[in-house]
Amino acid sequence: MVDHSFADLSLAALYDSLNPWGPGDDFYLGLVRRAGAVLDVGCGTGQLLRRARAEGHRGRLMGLDPAAAMLVQARAARPDVEWVLGDTRVRRWEAEFDLVVMTGHAFQALVGDEEIRGCLRAVRAALRPGGRFVFETRNPAARPWERWTPDRVREVTTADGTAVRIRHEVRDGAPRQGRVRFTETYDSDRWPAPRVSHTVLRFLDTEGLDRCLTTAGLMILERYGDWNRGPLTPTTPEIITVAAPA
Repeated sequence: MVDHSFADLSLAALYDSLNPWGPGDDFYLGLVRRAGAVLDVGCGTGQLLRRARAEGHRGRLMGLDPAAAMLVQARAARPDVEWVLGDTRVRRWEAEFDLVVMTGHAFQALVGDEEIRGCLRAVRAALRPGGRFVFETRNPAARPWERWTPDRVREVTTADGTAVRIRHEVRDGAPRQGRVRFTETYDSDRWPAPRVSHTVLRFLDTEGLDRCLTTAGLMILERYGDWNRGPLTPTTPEIITVAAPA
């Protein structure tokens, strides 16, 4: 199921403002530059592939996302990239890509065990021999959900000058079976009512990730705890994994 914040055209238009280019994007862009054919699973508005094409990438760039509203933004900004509506359950490729990425913590939107395994099997099938799969998840040992509190309000301005406030609130207080449920509320003085998205994210530790990757026929080549390629520790924010077909 696509989150409301991604399915709503007006909210999708806010995505790039809420998620400006950062160190993680630089990390992935360096990988994309060196790959001939790239698949971005859960590409959202396609910031990564749009930047790569704008900088002169001449190979195949394909973004896959289940939210049509997000792809509206992507296509409008860069029609010379392949934008595909759907997910790895309904879209499949066989040995077509040198690099598959999942950025922006998109991997955590895979909530069920079989959903994760199915996605990883599809990624494995899409990779050419010698290809790489690179993705990141938030490190559960760092307990990032404890900072998702209603008092932390972000504000962005839409194209027509409307100020929109965004806040988060975790439900149940803590993860249950590795899943964190929270609400994302968008509010504006110009709107008749707030718009609320209910979201579930899956938090896997390295043992769980490794088990899923191995089952799908992927092996871990590198792992980092931050975008500077620092080691993974209990306090580093990310679990960044570079994998390849076993």
